Amino acid sequence: MSIKVNKLLSATTIKGVTPHSTALFLVKGESMRLFVMAMLVIPSIALAGWSLYEIFLPNGLTALEITQLGLGLTLFAWLCMAFWTGIIGFVLQLFNIDPLSLTKNQPAPTKQQTLSQRHAVVMPVYNEDTRRIMVGFEACIREILECKNANNFDFYMLSDTRDEVKADNELRAFHRLSRCLGNNAKQVFYRRREKNDHRKVGNLKDFCERWGANYESMIVLDADSVMTGERMEDLALRIEQNPDTALVQTIPMPVRQHTVFGRFVQFAAHLYSPMLATGLSFWQTDSANYWGHNAIVRIQPFIQHCGLPTLEGRAPFGGEILSHDFVEAALLRRAGWKAYLLTDTTGSYEEVPSNIVDYAIRDRRWVQGNIQHLGLLNVKGLKVANRLHFLFGAFAYISSLILFCMLALGTTDALIRATSVPDFFMSEYQLFPTWQVARQDMMMVTMWGTAALLFLPKVLGITLALLKRRAEFGGALSLIKSAFAELLMAVLIAPLMMFYHSYFVVSVLIGHSVKWEAQEREGYNVPWRIAIKHTQLLSSIAIAWGTTTFYFTPSLFMWLLPVLVGMVLAAPIIRLSSSERIGRAMRERGILLIDQEINECKALKRLRVSMKHFAISHYVAKVPTLPNSNNTVMVAQALTQKPLPMRPVIAGNG
Repeated sequence: MSIKVNKLLSATTIKGVTPHSTALFLVKGESMRLFVMAMLVIPSIALAGWSLYEIFLPNGLTALEITQLGLGLTLFAWLCMAFWTGIIGFVLQLFNIDPLSLTKNQPAPTKQQTLSQRHAVVMPVYNEDTRRIMVGFEACIREILECKNANNFDFYMLSDTRDEVKADNELRAFHRLSRCLGNNAKQVFYRRREKNDHRKVGNLKDFCERWGANYESMIVLDADSVMTGERMEDLALRIEQNPDTALVQTIPMPVRQHTVFGRFVQFAAHLYSPMLATGLSFWQTDSANYWGHNAIVRIQPFIQHCGLPTLEGRAPFGGEILSHDFVEAALLRRAGWKAYLLTDTTGSYEEVPSNIVDYAIRDRRWVQGNIQHLGLLNVKGLKVANRLHFLFGAFAYISSLILFCMLALGTTDALIRATSVPDFFMSEYQLFPTWQVARQDMMMVTMWGTAALLFLPKVLGITLALLKRRAEFGGALSLIKSAFAELLMAVLIAPLMMFYHSYFVVSVLIGHSVKWEAQEREGYNVPWRIAIKHTQLLSSIAIAWGTTTFYFTPSLFMWLLPVLVGMVLAAPIIRLSSSERIGRAMRERGILLIDQEINECKALKRLRVSMKHFAISHYVAKVPTLPNSNNTVMVAQALTQKPLPMRPVIAGNG
């Protein structure tokens, strides 16, 4: 791999850029990173397992306790990996160390450098709100048009919209956009597919097969994405100047949230994402994951290696590949191409569901797609980091079911002991009683150790922000108030999400499928009727659970109280957290502030202003002209065979 790239760099010169001036990604010690993580994670898991074993052992291991021990070890494996990822991210961020090069600086393009090839900016959409997608699309276009390399970009809105009214609105809105752009409209295109086969995968495949050969790369946007011109130009330069790289992923930061829940998610992402992404980048190095949007993808290797087959068998492991982005990153990497994550968070934005109900509905889709990845762990030639992405992506949701089962089994065990007479003479000829032993010391150690795994990364993230970024959150006082509010919300919401994710995982495993529909992106108050409908089972279970444990085992009831409170109050939590009025009042008081609310960038300002003044043209619009097709074929990959060899990218082939 490295020999090919060195030969390529010595034999070619990217137009106007010599090899010595390129911003090549610099990575040191990548072969040791996963070993370092293993040396941190494995002893931590062993220590946690030993503490659980010591708690269960004195009175003899029952079947329930053995099951709890096994589930606990699995859960601690997940927690320890996340914990050490956060710790490493904290250390690197604290001392300003780049996670790839392990030096102070990572080579990056300069504003003086020019692009030599053509690049596409694509936005796949499906039954979305016309105003939002057109305003966001236009904001990205105008951002690029103000850049030095504006003529090197074309823009495509790739519509899969099935709703005829929305499709007509899209066409009229695009007609209006074209008139507003004037001469620059020749760089902007709108295409609506007659059949939306294979969802987003098929949408992008259609683009690549018809026009991919015209471009070196594509910047993929989601329907709610907004990116600054500087960030998009930077991505294109990095692709051109790193000929062995096929994917560069940014961190999309949530913005434009006004409800309490939306602001909670938004603030948490801005507070913790830089640290966690830095730790993630440390161990994945050149095998970064792909999140499906706000990233740049080199088109030639994408066409060659990312054709997705239909999997054999029934759901959840068979059928179409749903969470395709993880798989596409893994297929690029197994073919020899590199993928990187940029850990600075500037210039890349998205939106999130504004309430818990819509958030859970979106997670239901992701649960099915991520669990399907477990069936792909044996794909031939995958890198270890990509297998870990598959595994931990699925476990992000399965862990909720494991935790729920542990709580249920622990409650069952406690109730059995509370309602049965203890047998102090285990054998027929035993002279002295066998007293029941409770290892209170180990219980406390395990409890505090688990709390550290859960909350220490949060504390470190807050500390890091206080030291380096407090102005981005309105100052130290505002940051501290916001951190307490975020922690309170996290504790209240965690039981709801545990229940929802557990239910979704079980639903997927028994074969229930889900429709992948457009999500609700604008904020609204969830009606009480909807809140109660989505929580009545959860709250009923919690009331029965709490009543039973309070009567038979009051001490266990006190341990479960933080979980039970969130479950019993689920409907009010959903209702109140969807309030824009409360959310705006919190913002006025400096709670859950983020940097883009204090110093709004031009791209987001364009979006905010245009949302107020957007109007759809009343004129009947003609179907716009599209570029000539190139008819490239994107072949489905054979996952049980080695991929075709990597084809080097030579400047000028686009």
